[in-house]
Parts: sequence; C-alpha cells; structure tokens
Amino acid sequence: MEQHEGRHSTEQALYNYKEGLGHFQEKLPDVAHYYNLFTEACFTEGTLSQKEKQLIALGISVATQDEYCMIYHTKGCLDQGASEQEMLEACSVASAFGGGAALSQAVTLVQESMNELKH
Repeated sequence: MEQHEGRHSTEQALYNYKEGLGHFQEKLPDVAHYYNLFTEACFTEGTLSQKEKQLIALGISVATQDEYCMIYHTKGCLDQGASEQEMLEACSVASAFGGGAALSQAVTLVQESMNELKH
C-alpha cells in the first residue's frame, strides 16, 4: 500500500485500513455487506450512547492489542465527543484485564492517535 505525503502515522493507518477493506469488499462482497450491517447495528444508539459504545470498543481493542481498531475507535470516540479523560479511563479498565501489554498500547498508540486525530 502506498504511503501518502503529509499523513500522520495514524491517518495513514486509517487510510490503509479503508483501502484494504475496499479490496476485501471487491473479493467477498456478501461477507463485507453483512459484516457492515452487523457492526452498524451494534454501534447504533440504543440504551447505550454511541459514545459509550465507542469507549467500550476502544477498551476492547486495547485489551486485545488490535492496533488498527485502537486507532479507528480512538477516532470514533473523538467523533462522538469523548474527552481524553474518558478515553484514558476506558483504556485503564482494559489494562486491568490486559496487563502491562495493554497499558503500553494505551500510553503510546492511543495517546498518539488522540493527539493526531483531534479536530
């Protein structure tokens, strides 16, 4: 995947993810379609707000050490108006489950993503 000039690493990672997803959709359109419908339903506002759902997803991505999801859901949290404090608290709860490896992701990649993706 090509590197675009002037992009931060987190913006580049989001671009790479979206580009890869596009290739996946070309090869397996039905799987991509139904997966997208499922995840859209999961993140639709319900009893939990979209912000709360993004904070949960950020915590899960930290605990499972999924770097693309950490960046994607950091952006989702910011887009839904989550504060830095809320995001770091979600990461700290995830670190209670994921240990030092999860905490290292929270204090590096998540904080870097927050700084680069703030509007």
